[in-house]
Amino acid sequence: MRANHSGQSPIHAGSAASYAVGFVLSLVLTAIAFGLVMTGALSHGALVFVILACAVAQIVVQLRYFLHLDRSEAMYWNLMSLLFTFFIIFLFVGGSIWIMYSMHDRM
Repeated sequence: MRANHSGQSPIHAGSAASYAVGFVLSLVLTAIAFGLVMTGALSHGALVFVILACAVAQIVVQLRYFLHLDRSEAMYWNLMSLLFTFFIIFLFVGGSIWIMYSMHDRM
């Protein structure tokens, strides 16, 4: 068994158990979204809300169990880099949509 110097529990240390938990959680979240869409059990508005909630939970699972990002001091700069990346993507996508919408109104 490898030593755990980060103060995390062994299930979050990048072990096979950690990857298995992340994989199972990803499958469950995907199955929930797929099942709700295929059965049509919810109204359109509720379905969109549940799918977005599953998507956010899926992002958290991916970041936590596969990229091993957490709120510890050791991960501070990795987390800041990720947040900066999200900000830049938001600027590019938002700016592109804004420009396309503006051009659509002018044509």
